[in-house]
Amino acid sequence: MAYVQSAVPSRSIFPLDLRNVCYSKAGQSLITDITVTLQARGRTIVMGPNGAGKSLLMRLCHGLIRPSAGQVNWSSEQRHAQAMVFQTPVLLRRSAIKNVEFALRATGARARDRRELAEAALQQAGIAHLAHRQARVLSGGEKQKLALARAWSIRPQILFLDEPTAHLDPSAVYAIEQMIKSIDEQGTKIVMSTHDLSQAQRLADEVLFLHQGKLVEHAAALVFFEQPHTPAAQAFVNGELYWE
Repeated sequence: MAYVQSAVPSRSIFPLDLRNVCYSKAGQSLITDITVTLQARGRTIVMGPNGAGKSLLMRLCHGLIRPSAGQVNWSSEQRHAQAMVFQTPVLLRRSAIKNVEFALRATGARARDRRELAEAALQQAGIAHLAHRQARVLSGGEKQKLALARAWSIRPQILFLDEPTAHLDPSAVYAIEQMIKSIDEQGTKIVMSTHDLSQAQRLADEVLFLHQGKLVEHAAALVFFEQPHTPAAQAFVNGELYWE
């Protein structure tokens, strides 16, 4: 796939360093004492059962919510060096291409370049033929492709993906996974949550495994899937529900 340029500065924001990060809401501890460092390369897959804290962890990293305690630190702060795509895409009430152009304008892309960059992003996502279709009438898979194209168009250094293929049919899942691989190959760090073991095995270079709001394993993908070190991770890999 062709390279999509952007106005995002090239200074690296890595590593991403979390130190003793906690998050509580309404008196309930949802994330507890997470310490981890993520480097610029490699696809990081965040796994765990429902309610483990996967989405919360990525929102904390992305800066959408603040930790109740601890620190989330980047090597350098750049407003547009990161992006996030949610399980249910948040799309504007306008055409597909106008959704992408809006993101490019927000990151400072020149007016004369925005249409060309947006068209290139849609082409890479395989939805160029939908450029002038209203975004909110697209199918679920098309909406997710558009959300990825919009995020990809600004060339972020890191892209957070919160279960981006949930509820999609197999052909849409395959297309999204191919996009994710392409984004990674072009130099954007992928941090993605999923509870799908097969998908994680296809995509992961490393795994963060959460259980009850705690990071209980951080390992290379091959090690995690073949020799998980904790009972919780072993039960999860075996397809068993694990409750303490």
